[in-house]
Amino acid sequence: MSLLMSETATEAEAKPEISVMRPPIDMAWDAIAEQLVSSFGYSPEEVAEYNSSVEDSKETLMDLYKAMTLARGFENACNQQYMQGKIRGFMHLDNGQESIPALVDYAIKKGDKKYSYYREHTHAIASGVDSGAVMAELFMKEGGTCKGAGGSMHIFDKETYFQGGWALVSEQLPYAAGAAKSILMDRELGMSDDESFQKQDVAPPADDDRISVVFIGEGGSQNGRMAEILNAASKDNLPLLIIVIDNGRAINTFTPDIAQNSNVFDQGKHYGIPGLLVDGLNTEDVAKGGKAVIDYIRSGKGAAILQVHTYRFNGHSPADPEHERGRKDEKSWARAEQDPIKAFEAKYLANGVFTEDELKDARKEILADVKAAVKFADESPMPPVELAKELEYPDVPDTDYNNKIAPAFADAVNARNISPEQMAVVKAHIEQLQEKAKNGDISIGDAINLAIHEEMLRDPTTTIHAEDLQAGSSYDIPKLTQQTYGKIRAADEIIDEGHFIGKALGEAMNGYRPIVELMNTNFGIYGMAEISSAGNTYATTGGQFDMPMTIIGAGGTAPNQALGAEHSQPFHAYVMGIPGLKICTAASPDAAYGITKSMIRDNGPCFLFAPVKMMKESKGAVDLGKCMPLNKSKLLHEASQASVDAGNAVTVLTYLHGVKESLASIDAITEEGFDIDLIELRSLKPLDMDTIAKSLSRTNKLCILDESTKSGGVGATISAAVSEELFDLLDAPVKRLCMDDAPVPYASSMEEAVVKRGSDLIEGVFDICTGKH
Repeated sequence: MSLLMSETATEAEAKPEISVMRPPIDMAWDAIAEQLVSSFGYSPEEVAEYNSSVEDSKETLMDLYKAMTLARGFENACNQQYMQGKIRGFMHLDNGQESIPALVDYAIKKGDKKYSYYREHTHAIASGVDSGAVMAELFMKEGGTCKGAGGSMHIFDKETYFQGGWALVSEQLPYAAGAAKSILMDRELGMSDDESFQKQDVAPPADDDRISVVFIGEGGSQNGRMAEILNAASKDNLPLLIIVIDNGRAINTFTPDIAQNSNVFDQGKHYGIPGLLVDGLNTEDVAKGGKAVIDYIRSGKGAAILQVHTYRFNGHSPADPEHERGRKDEKSWARAEQDPIKAFEAKYLANGVFTEDELKDARKEILADVKAAVKFADESPMPPVELAKELEYPDVPDTDYNNKIAPAFADAVNARNISPEQMAVVKAHIEQLQEKAKNGDISIGDAINLAIHEEMLRDPTTTIHAEDLQAGSSYDIPKLTQQTYGKIRAADEIIDEGHFIGKALGEAMNGYRPIVELMNTNFGIYGMAEISSAGNTYATTGGQFDMPMTIIGAGGTAPNQALGAEHSQPFHAYVMGIPGLKICTAASPDAAYGITKSMIRDNGPCFLFAPVKMMKESKGAVDLGKCMPLNKSKLLHEASQASVDAGNAVTVLTYLHGVKESLASIDAITEEGFDIDLIELRSLKPLDMDTIAKSLSRTNKLCILDESTKSGGVGATISAAVSEELFDLLDAPVKRLCMDDAPVPYASSMEEAVVKRGSDLIEGVFDICTGKH
């Protein structure tokens, strides 16, 4: 009696007598061929060649079978190990959808960039990632692809350009677009990856046909990011393949219950992006049609969509209940009637291409590989506890960025891509700003712009994204960038911060150093998912992927700024809880310039907040060419020794507009017989506790003028840290002068009740020194 792989994967079930909620499409090859002719411009002869290249090649068919068998066998093993408690957390299995990894194995190359979602085990293995390393990652072992830091939903492998494994639904879409953009930048700038995946001054080969591939479910395809990625792919002619895995279930919900149109392959028509629908039951057709779509993209014609109609045999996750309408009946029916392995075996045994012994030998070979993967995972050690902290930042907090060496190829790349006329204009612009900096007449916005130009010339892998970029945005931060470096490095973006932060993330994973300018930092709320993932990526990937992305923008809440609640939110406080970010503030041109340069050189994600109401009015001198530390505060005013001896000195911590308010209050404070150590918190994370401790050892009193809310604000974090670490230095409770939890009103009469200012600081210093705290 023959024991087929498909029967070892699931229990053999009799065909159930049920009414199927989602009928099969029963699509013959002729229907796929017609689409390739009408939508992709292939001739009938070319389509016939795609057909024969699979059907007439026993080797190709065997490779497809082995890829499916490996996918099924690996997922079955995962399920067994999960039930034994060796795999923990959430796990999402791919049984029933094996035609997709078979296509990946057949038509996707090692150098292609691959972005998947949380159901990615089989995609990774089909991309060439070692199955033992994938299993070890699920076992949370050091031998895993990410040293046990990622887990089932976060498989990454730098060598095969398998770049996730992303757990937030649809977040991978803009990342894949950014990766596709990086391919175009490689070609235009004449750069490529060296053996250590760093950019080198060697152009890609003339036949470079790399693409970016993104996997997404048809439920996730209803997300607004889909429209954004189609727009970007069309505008930039991105080499991007969108594989839509259409199993009819958005998690467990029947997708037509929540989506009006499940024909995702048609979504690109308005953007000039063709799509192809194939039947995932017929693996050979998926391979033929998929290869034709992929070749269309490789030829330089732009992006395309491949929708694979399939059925998932398992629930969303073993940890989730399956109580959605019709789900259990559908699974039973699909296992019996829509199994791509069963269909493949039946077809090619019946037509004599394979014998049962040949397929049996193939299954035996593959199952031995799966067994070896489990054994490798079992025997791998657990990662050391110290690794968690080591993976916090790619560059340690006390890095001296002045010592970072510029790429040796900068001049050569610039000469190829910036015309002499453009170079003359930007150098004149830089010289003008440098003269202002020397004379103490440069603004914060111009200081950041100067730092950006210096760094973009110093390192041609530096890119920039912004809204209104051509016009210089609101504060001239990206001024003259597109005019100098072209659209390829300086991208004007659609009005969705999440989209272009996401594209920047994809660029950063592929050797570039993107800068993202937010016109107002509060607009970053649209990009919280992408900012969060930027912070997590270095650690989640086990240190494989740096994330050299810099986000810069004007924000904060000045007294009487009259911008209303939405433009006055403390976004700096919102992002402080995101691991892996370095977060700084700059209330002067000198700080803005030096911190910007350091952040661009840092190999991790950094966020610089500048004061929205001081971007043009605050002017000063700049220490040209100098990078500033990203982990240090700045003592701006030191209390007199006499006030310290009298017990009338207070340490004041503040940032952004609070710096201006505090400096303006010093005379009034000293007139009352008190004084302050005024410390600008240029680094919110990591927090400079050494500078705070040094000041408190003199004053023993702490007042925080805080530009965030009482609940969950910056001051709350600092106050807790001081109470835990420096309590013995305090002679009085910490005085927090923070924004009220109420939204910031527009009217100045009401706004005074919410936003703290210099007058509150004067009163606060008096209270804490006189015991009225």
